[in-house]
Amino acid sequence: MGGSIGLALKQSSQPGCEIVAYVRRPEVASAALSLEAVDKVETNLKDAVKEAEIVVIATPVLTVKEILSQIAGHLPRGCVVTDTASTKLDVMQWAEDLLPPTVNFIGGHPMAGKETHGIQAAEARLFQGCIYCLTPAKKAPTQAIDKVVNMVEQLGATPLFIDAQEHDYLVAGITSLPMLLSAALVSATTKEPSWDKMSKLAASGSRDVTRLASGNPEVNAHICLTNAAAILHWVDRFGSELETYRRLVTMGDKHLEEALAEASKARKEWLSRTQQEK
Repeated sequence: MGGSIGLALKQSSQPGCEIVAYVRRPEVASAALSLEAVDKVETNLKDAVKEAEIVVIATPVLTVKEILSQIAGHLPRGCVVTDTASTKLDVMQWAEDLLPPTVNFIGGHPMAGKETHGIQAAEARLFQGCIYCLTPAKKAPTQAIDKVVNMVEQLGATPLFIDAQEHDYLVAGITSLPMLLSAALVSATTKEPSWDKMSKLAASGSRDVTRLASGNPEVNAHICLTNAAAILHWVDRFGSELETYRRLVTMGDKHLEEALAEASKARKEWLSRTQQEK
């Protein structure tokens, strides 16, 4: 995610804008420079942020707290800090607790991503046309919000302001639940004794439905740990729907086709509406 932001900003930023990355491993630093995702790399977090106008934290959710704690005393006055984490309630609270009053925090979450991860998976066009959720801190002034909005638009994304609690509830249903279903399907099928033969039959349908299981395990675990209540709500709701389908299949109920047709129609309407809004 961080590499993609760097690439996108490098292609769209105004002259004189310098993008500095904090990296812990030499090989990542070399790759980031080679890909021209950044102008400069720092291995010291303090040095990376000491002159920053905007700081973007693109890490697994639980790591955001650690980063905020480490940079809090080294941010210049007026600096704006944002993040890309997939959950927002905890992040907003950490920012309020840890950052000094001389800087401003704008929570962020781009609704874009890939199942591949790491700097080599960075893509400049990753955010083109996507919704980018923004959750400003209560005290954030208009100027600080405008800076992040401008950055989001440079990425090619559309900013959407949303409350942290509402964000976490909604995102749990449309990103976290699909990820868990994908992982559960992989677990259920690959543990089957006949998986070796079954895998030879698996085609595009299986690949599509299980794609999210290839995501970064650390990132996905952190998402679940920081949004458990909302995710469990959607897991239970899905379980109820799956039980309905199980009953229809078990009974050979004629309403099975109706239920499948209703789901098919709902998906088509969603895709059509999404296309019209672009």
